[in-house]
Amino acid sequence: MKIKKILLGLAFVTGAVLITTNANAQKSMDLNLDKSKVEWTGKKVTGAHNGSVMLKSGSLIMKDAKIVGGEFVMDMTTIKNADIKSDKYRGNLEKHLKSDDFFGVAKFPEAKFVIKESKKLSNGSILVKGEISIKGITKPLEFEVDSHMHEESVHVSGLMVIDRTQFDIKYGSGSFFDNLGDRTIHNDFELKFDLMF
Repeated sequence: MKIKKILLGLAFVTGAVLITTNANAQKSMDLNLDKSKVEWTGKKVTGAHNGSVMLKSGSLIMKDAKIVGGEFVMDMTTIKNADIKSDKYRGNLEKHLKSDDFFGVAKFPEAKFVIKESKKLSNGSILVKGEISIKGITKPLEFEVDSHMHEESVHVSGLMVIDRTQFDIKYGSGSFFDNLGDRTIHNDFELKFDLMF
């Protein structure tokens, strides 16, 4: 009888340990490239341009329904413009954005954001902190995201505001060049993302 009680006790403890381990386990989820997108917006004195860039890969690490890590990689060779109607002028802008004046995609074909941590905010959003790498330069970046479940998938959306001059992209910047007038391009650009994991 004693042996039976000891065995039952061991089984209970083992089960409790397994339940606790599973509850605290981290879960890694791959980015669904077909259902994810990134759109960019760049502004200047006389207006703005917008377009898209394709995602190459990504992952999200969850623990107890909290985002604790992950990353996503953008293929900078796929930069596209969406607002210019003329094929010629649209092509010229895309070529310029890919040149060394801007993202230098021949040498730096990828840009990446790595998640370091996150926390829930009182407004229901999630503050994500991490590091973004553009043109071989890595800087800290934080921004708010909305996140919710779609059955077994996780949908994350938000907006990054990035100071391009931190990544040696100074072309047309009033911070570095004088007398640009209406040719001045704002330092900040935006990346709006919709990611499904």
